[in-house]
Amino acid sequence: MSLKEIHPEDWTPALGYANGMLAPDGTLYIGGQIGWNENKEFVAKDFIGQMEQSLLNIRTVVEAAGGQAADIARLTWYVKDKAEYLAHQSEIGQAYRHIMGRHFPAMSMLVISDLIEDQALIEIEATAHIG
Repeated sequence: MSLKEIHPEDWTPALGYANGMLAPDGTLYIGGQIGWNENKEFVAKDFIGQMEQSLLNIRTVVEAAGGQAADIARLTWYVKDKAEYLAHQSEIGQAYRHIMGRHFPAMSMLVISDLIEDQALIEIEATAHIG
């Protein structure tokens, strides 16, 4: 058996990458998700809005593979502005729980100088286990 590409039905096609790859053992590797919607449009221009959209995108890929938020084992966050992240801890917690519930997987946070998409303020990648 080989890897299966996971792409939510209503999403604009991914070009040159996969949103998710499901291994035969149920491990789901989710590529970095940024704050754009299924049409690759940035609706939110602020950090919290883009964080919510990134997490919603991750949850959508997990659900497209047959899983749920509780199946996410790891999140790696890439943020461009450490000060902005630290200044909004309470709002970040509320927004996180709104999308992911009270499921808190292993997490890493990296502060980076930039992302490929100029409007992106955050990128989050994940690993889940389905089944």
